[in-house]
Amino acid sequence: MPIHESLSEQGVLELVIDAPPVNAVGIADLATLARLVAAVSERPEVRVVVLRGEGRGFIGGGDVKEVQRLPGFEGILGQVTGSTDLTVALHDCAVPVVASVHRYAIGLGVLVAGACDIVVADESCTFVLAEVDNGATGGAVQAMGLMPDKRLRQAMFTCEPVLGRELATYGTVVAVSDEASVLPEARRLAAVIAAKPPTVLRAAKAAVNGSARRDIGRLYRQETALTLELNMRGDAHEARETFISGARRGYLSTD
Repeated sequence: MPIHESLSEQGVLELVIDAPPVNAVGIADLATLARLVAAVSERPEVRVVVLRGEGRGFIGGGDVKEVQRLPGFEGILGQVTGSTDLTVALHDCAVPVVASVHRYAIGLGVLVAGACDIVVADESCTFVLAEVDNGATGGAVQAMGLMPDKRLRQAMFTCEPVLGRELATYGTVVAVSDEASVLPEARRLAAVIAAKPPTVLRAAKAAVNGSARRDIGRLYRQETALTLELNMRGDAHEARETFISGARRGYLSTD
């Protein structure tokens, strides 16, 4: 089972992505994560969520091999729908969500982190918007939670990595010095949050979301319309084959 969950006595729900070798997330796992996050609204015992990846890094993107393997447009439609449902669920989650991001966040990983309330990452962690290399166009609305407009455009058009230490200068990431410190700091912040009055905490989350007014579901659907067009024309399939054959390895530190 690639998705694990545990709930502490303090009310910290930890969701763990464990899909070796690089935590590429498939369609079914996206649905499972979205369901678990959305269900928090009906779980008063949950005060904060920590989302993390097991093993080599946070999330190495969507499962591109699965997309290529499924017939017709089933794979890309499944990924787009799953990515939308998960990032909307994270943004709209009834309680704060802390992302514990170590070593890398690729493609979908950046979108997921950008939809969370707090992101903890090591200074050398690489955030890569790999969509263009992968024949896709979406993700800007989620990534806006991590970097300003012009930097986002550069990162998206070049697919070059943005380091955790840089994101910390924008105030969007809590950067720690090394990979081993990421999860302890994420858990420390979660414990501080979990100690707050639960009804006030949920109201505060709703208030912040109301002021931010980031309609992830609608805007991401609008962005990914071009991705679906690229797939219908056949351009995206070739890009994904290149990505599978070697492009992703250039983003990942897997030793």
